[in-house]
Amino acid sequence: MNCTAARIAKALGLDVIAYTATPRTTPESKHDTGYIVPGTGDPKGEIPSAWHSGLDKTSLHNFLKQDLDVLLVSVPLTPQTKHFLAKEEFAILGKRNAFVVNIARGAILQQDDLIAALKKPLEEGGLRGAALDVTDPEPLPKESELWDLKNVAITPHISGLGTAYAERSFDILERNLTRLERGEKLLNVVSRKKGY
Repeated sequence: MNCTAARIAKALGLDVIAYTATPRTTPESKHDTGYIVPGTGDPKGEIPSAWHSGLDKTSLHNFLKQDLDVLLVSVPLTPQTKHFLAKEEFAILGKRNAFVVNIARGAILQQDDLIAALKKPLEEGGLRGAALDVTDPEPLPKESELWDLKNVAITPHISGLGTAYAERSFDILERNLTRLERGEKLLNVVSRKKGY
């Protein structure tokens, strides 16, 4: 779950529902133990009104049927998440004419299926639109239909950048060096088993 986006959505009056690979059934399991810029994010996992989980299609479909108006995709690309959202999933989202935002990796969405859902009329269950910071392939070829769709905004894979990016990277390094010296668990460690 993207905690900063959740905080902004909540501040705008949106109901936030989270979807994760593994269940978050206890207050402790909902905690974000990674690096959080002070004053941002949701370190205690209190913002989502509901939590859903799983890497199987049934769990995903149950989540997508939750009256979603906007779906923010911010999951890692792994063998389990490649093309995780395709024709069936876009059909479910189309029942609400949802808007899809992808700030993760382009291959999480099956792009041809996304284009078809975006071109479909709203009254026939089409998607309202999409904001794509990532595409598949990347960079997006100039002949891609996505460029000409009026309900699509495309940015050049920059959603994670900001003026404080380098400063925050060094802050993580400094904190991890201190944690390493104390024998504490490090922040934002990549799991080779999980793939992220």
